[in-house]
Amino acid sequence: MQNPTASILIIGDEILSGRTRDANMHYLAGELARIGIDLTEARFVSDRHEAIVQAVNALRTTTDHLFTSGGIGPTHDDITADAVAAAFRLPISVRADARALLQAHYDRSGVELNEARLRMARVPEGATLIDNPISAAPGFTLQNVHVMAGVPTIFQAMVASLLPRLTGGRPLLSQTLRVMRGEGVIAAPLRALAEEFADLAFGSYPFVQDGVYGTNLVVRGQDAARLDAAMLRLAALVGGETA
Repeated sequence: MQNPTASILIIGDEILSGRTRDANMHYLAGELARIGIDLTEARFVSDRHEAIVQAVNALRTTTDHLFTSGGIGPTHDDITADAVAAAFRLPISVRADARALLQAHYDRSGVELNEARLRMARVPEGATLIDNPISAAPGFTLQNVHVMAGVPTIFQAMVASLLPRLTGGRPLLSQTLRVMRGEGVIAAPLRALAEEFADLAFGSYPFVQDGVYGTNLVVRGQDAARLDAAMLRLAALVGGETA
């Protein structure tokens, strides 16, 4: 039985301009692999309404889950919630439960819940809130789309709140063999082994250390016994050290 699939949509001009380095895709991939959901696609778009709408509609129909990151804050360029509502052709408005979360948070902080901050309580009709224990402003789930913040610490907290709701499959396992040889030397035995163990995924990742070419060979799969058997064969064929 195949694992559920997922995609991630990273939203923000600051990512595409190089001003900010994305960390959320890396984190999400690890967490999804742990519970048996396969991340199969990642896409980056700018803070343009139509670009977000098109990407949401494309990805939510091709994977079981779509996670979005970024664009749900209090400023004018935080348009993700509106774009997701538009993708589903649903109305969006300030919701009482989301407003209450923000009001309690800002009351504790002695800060006014002004019009800008209230934008973070706007939720599409029919969505379920995703808890944000750090800054209170919630994310939300609409069908198979999970809308979350771009700030890594908040994104991670939202992921922790959301994942227990999702049904996963078999966790993805991996082992690595490090060899001080270039890819050209080990390509043929690696190809033969990949054909022999067709149920596993083999990856080859070259590096240079002190002027010497080396390769990290990574084997991934869901069956621990098969993975062990493949690694033993691989080590016998090309040598190296497991990592």
